[in-house]
Amino acid sequence: MATDVAEGAGPAGPETTGATGTTELAVTGMTCGTCAARIQRRLGRLPGVEASVNYATGRATVTHPADQDPAALVAAVTALGFGAAPVEPLVPAGTSASVPAPRRSRETTPSAPAPTDADPELGELRHRALVCLALTLPVIAVAMNPDWQFRYWQWFSLVLTAPVVVWGGWRFHRNAARHLRHLSATMDTLVSVGTLAAFGWSLWTLFFGGAGLGGMRHGLYLIPTPDQFDGARTVYLETAAAITTAALLGRWIERRGRRRALGVSAALLAPPATEACVVVGDRELPVPVESVQPGDRIAVHAGEPFPLDGRVVEGRTTVDAGSITGESVPVEVEPGAEVLAGTRNETARVVVETTRAAGDTQWARMARRVEEAQAGKTAIQRLADRISAWFVPVVMLVAVNTLLFWGVSGAGWGFAIAAGMAVLVVACPCALGLATPTALAVATGRGAQLGILLRGPEVLESTRRVDTIVLDKTGTVTTGRMALRGVHTTGGVARGEVLARAGALEASLEHPVARAIAAAARDELAGPLAEARDVAALDGLGVVGTVDGTRVLAGRRRLLDERGVDVPDDLRRALDEAAGQGATTVLVAWDDADGVLRARAVLAVADTVREGSTEAVGRMRARGLRPVLLTGDNAAAARAVAAEVGIDADDVVAEVLPTEKADEVRRLQERGAVVAMVGDGVNDAAALAQADLGVAMGTGTAMAIEAGDLTLVRDDLRAVPDALALARRALGTIRGNLFWAFAYNVAALPLAVVGLLNPMIAGVTMALSSVFVVGNSLRLRRFRP
Repeated sequence: MATDVAEGAGPAGPETTGATGTTELAVTGMTCGTCAARIQRRLGRLPGVEASVNYATGRATVTHPADQDPAALVAAVTALGFGAAPVEPLVPAGTSASVPAPRRSRETTPSAPAPTDADPELGELRHRALVCLALTLPVIAVAMNPDWQFRYWQWFSLVLTAPVVVWGGWRFHRNAARHLRHLSATMDTLVSVGTLAAFGWSLWTLFFGGAGLGGMRHGLYLIPTPDQFDGARTVYLETAAAITTAALLGRWIERRGRRRALGVSAALLAPPATEACVVVGDRELPVPVESVQPGDRIAVHAGEPFPLDGRVVEGRTTVDAGSITGESVPVEVEPGAEVLAGTRNETARVVVETTRAAGDTQWARMARRVEEAQAGKTAIQRLADRISAWFVPVVMLVAVNTLLFWGVSGAGWGFAIAAGMAVLVVACPCALGLATPTALAVATGRGAQLGILLRGPEVLESTRRVDTIVLDKTGTVTTGRMALRGVHTTGGVARGEVLARAGALEASLEHPVARAIAAAARDELAGPLAEARDVAALDGLGVVGTVDGTRVLAGRRRLLDERGVDVPDDLRRALDEAAGQGATTVLVAWDDADGVLRARAVLAVADTVREGSTEAVGRMRARGLRPVLLTGDNAAAARAVAAEVGIDADDVVAEVLPTEKADEVRRLQERGAVVAMVGDGVNDAAALAQADLGVAMGTGTAMAIEAGDLTLVRDDLRAVPDALALARRALGTIRGNLFWAFAYNVAALPLAVVGLLNPMIAGVTMALSSVFVVGNSLRLRRFRP
């Protein structure tokens, strides 16, 4: 995959200037974090190139000069003995073209595969692991129990062990030999050398050292000591078989776990549909989604996913948007309603006018965000990568020194070989390499299911420190849509009469306040409104017209004062009360029987608080976070909204110009706050970028979403505490994984060096360390907000 990106190289790579590009490579043959570190280091040596290689996903993301030939990148990887090929983007950004000739059938991409589907290597690993396990168990059982050791039991063990070491361990030996040709070593090298040493020593003692004689006895000890070894009469067949089988089982479980870890995000990254039915006259022509242009009309039938973002122009249906927003309740859509690619049409055929090309849909942006997040690494993972780069060579050096030390110290070469083998097989750089990628893959996939998109692993570090959340009011805490909040009448006038006259008058206007009044009148009266005549807008003060033969006026108090209309005391009090709550007020007057205009009611209209905002603020407080309301509205309106959702009046910052929002965030930071900013508009982008953590509402502008570190696809403020909880849980999992990986190696290697670790047990614990890391990461799949 090659794309244009911003100019300049990052600080981690060689300094370059000029345009750069990004290429993604699929890398095969990696067996541990050491492999990824070597590839990353090799690519980084190319002029102007920096790379991030992810062992868990098998991908290398390479930033390079725009004129870089991808073939040179592939050659650099293959020179190390690995396979590599450029990855084409799922849907290139901005894809759009003319409609070609139709294809014969429509297709949709199947859901993510099950852990064992369409992966021959995983199936082969399982087969070899289970066969080797069946052969190894009798070998271990006989070796552990001297009472079961019949006269020539050691030859029986050899017959069972030979296919395990040769056939079962072939992948380790082959990989070790391949990397040896390039003067490098990996995890497979440790396993191969360890098993061949155990098997080779056993063959020598069986054929030339007296271990093959009848009646030979052999015990198995958890903690080996020199006096347990009888020099040339000691065999390590059970060790060779156990190490091979444990490595195979560990590799199979690890790979299966990694597939499961990546399965959720893989389902998200799979295109919702590969073809769309373009409506041409009375025909439906299936064409590739990449060929559909904005403005084209497509037909979507019941049970099919919407292939592109668009607007319904024909038909009514229900839509399941759970794959995008995380919400499971289907929603009704009708002409004029927006639909998103990846959501599913539930009940009836509809015709949709597309609004975005395939590469610009909400789904495509989500997919790119998930891919970018999984390609990144935390600071602590980069440290682990640097350790993995020299881990295997150092372990081999330690193993040789251990062998020589015990051999010449008088402990005997049998014990020395056991100690050296234990050092080789107990070390596990795999756990270090898997610690971050597996947890991040599960977290980003689970987040995508919940409508939460992480920009990258560095975001996780930011969420841990956040203590203040700045909430933009309009469009974030509130819906940004005006609604009728109250009706105060005087003189016994009925509420319905006020709504009928005011609604009919306002229905012909496009002003947000007018639309809110007309909509409330239609809903409350449950019927069509009368037609107003001679309607005239009065210079921003209001509107006048005739409804059912009666002159009606609606507008500001100033309008009534200019017309000489008296406002009764109770309406004056209602005006002051509504204004104090931040509402927009509209006075309604109409002629009496004598043709005199009289004030009849006060309508209060205000921005509506978004459903769930109050609960979201409460959950933020429960997590020890301080919510701050930031708005350009007047102080009264801001305080009213703050009081409704539970934000302290002292934490309201009102009448802020769009250009000043970032300054307000900076002021909080200067006072020691670690700030998360939540917004959705263009005027929020600078503040989102200034904040320690930017959270963009997915229904907002592209600029706000681009500036955010977290994007909430769900149009619900309750997703903010959910996102913080998921990010913190993921960070905790990564730290737990790395702690285990470091602690395991720090504790196990010294035990092996001093001869206190049986090689067979060392092989089992080595395999279990990787399995533990993958299993711990998979727990994130069960995350519940």
